[in-house]
Amino acid sequence: MATKSQDRRKVRLSRALGVALTPKAARYLEKRPYAPGEHGRTKRKADSDYAVRLREKQRLREQYGIREKQLRIQFNEARRTQGLTGENLVEQLEMRLDALVLRAGFARTTAQARQMVVHRHILVDGQLVDRPSFRVKPGQLIHVKAKSEGTEPFQVAAAGGHADVLPPVPGYLEVELDKLQARLVRRPKRAEVPVVCDVQLVVEYYAAR
Repeated sequence: MATKSQDRRKVRLSRALGVALTPKAARYLEKRPYAPGEHGRTKRKADSDYAVRLREKQRLREQYGIREKQLRIQFNEARRTQGLTGENLVEQLEMRLDALVLRAGFARTTAQARQMVVHRHILVDGQLVDRPSFRVKPGQLIHVKAKSEGTEPFQVAAAGGHADVLPPVPGYLEVELDKLQARLVRRPKRAEVPVVCDVQLVVEYYAAR
């Protein structure tokens, strides 16, 4: 479970980036749709191009809860892949096991999804996978370990307990929530991925580094 200080950090970060990183942060943003701090309500001077790109990169990184080094590795791979770099980047990130555990509705937040994977509750095609960064391939089945199905977090998930805070299940996933299983049917398309980010600005940020 997240501590109160972690919750506060996520809320503050959500307000700074203008994107809800947790359900609690979403509620705060509805009430206080401005940046934190004493100047949060005042109109800020125009940010530099660098600051705008940096914030967009941070937005993407925080929505997936990954480290800078991991995002840089993903960017380099996306650049080498045929197609638009920014779209490739988001599509790759979306195929992470922790991201798909969240999209399927097994978890309420990215942090909880990652915890479920790390604590060895999640199987891919019957094999235990404890790496949140594991890239799921189209056709593979993600499911909860039989011994874990009866625990409270998964019972809540199976009953649709996170539907109020999660976006609808995207078209690239087939989910049987009552069975706690989901299949990645195809590669995600950027337009379907419920992530708030101008990917072109992220590409420009890294291209200038």
